[in-house]
Amino acid sequence: MAQYEHLPVYKKAMDLAVYMENIVKGFSRYHKYTIGADLRNLSREVVKLII
Repeated sequence: MAQYEHLPVYKKAMDLAVYMENIVKGFSRYHKYTIGADLRNLSREVVKLII
């Protein structure tokens, strides 16, 4: 197990990334590929910054 995987902030960031993926699935086609892509990328960036 990596050193960061037990951190509460990492777990919350992963929860956020999964939540954003699920939310964006429900967006209309236009928003899914504009604001949805931005939301997904930014939530993944939070996880990357912790790692």
